[in-house]
Amino acid sequence: MLELVNTIVIQFIQNFLIFLPSFLGGFAILTIGILLSTALKQALLSIFRFIRLDTLLEKTRLMRRTEVKIWQEVLAEILKWTTVILFLIPTLEVWHLSRATLVINQFLFYLPNVIVAVVIGFVGLIASNLGHDLVKHSVKTIGATSANTLSVFTKWLIIFFTILVVLNQLGVAQDLVRILFTGIVVMVALAGGLAFGLGGKDIAKEMLEELRNKFK
Repeated sequence: MLELVNTIVIQFIQNFLIFLPSFLGGFAILTIGILLSTALKQALLSIFRFIRLDTLLEKTRLMRRTEVKIWQEVLAEILKWTTVILFLIPTLEVWHLSRATLVINQFLFYLPNVIVAVVIGFVGLIASNLGHDLVKHSVKTIGATSANTLSVFTKWLIIFFTILVVLNQLGVAQDLVRILFTGIVVMVALAGGLAFGLGGKDIAKEMLEELRNKFK
């Protein structure tokens, strides 16, 4: 029994000593990746602070400064963890965990979709605020209450379509997104047809009578 225990302990120590250089090498690679990722994140945030994008967008009333900072933090975190993952792949190879690298590679290939989705969300939020202001100032003549209602409706409509595009970019429930988009288009078309048919039937009647008189 003691000989068996001694054999197991000796084998464990031998395997540990054999694996130790690989572990230290992988740990060093991962440590460098973490330090570099933190430095890149801070560099990107410094670039954002230098160009003062948040101040520019706030002055143009396209987005509040706090909202801009949130998106900047998101992009910086994506850059940080992308760098970490890039260094994690050789770390796992050094540790002889090749199967884990396959999963990491698949996630790495998916990251561009996340970046594009973040950019789409950022642009969509700017477009929603721009649409809100344009509608609000364009329809002021119909009254403040109606102008506010239409502007808020326009903003949330743009945000809703932006969410659909983001979900489609991320590959989340693509069939559901297509069904929702098709349903909304059909709903708008039916609403427009019914509104014109019920509210503008007199105008349509006059137009048809004029056309009929011309062909007589």
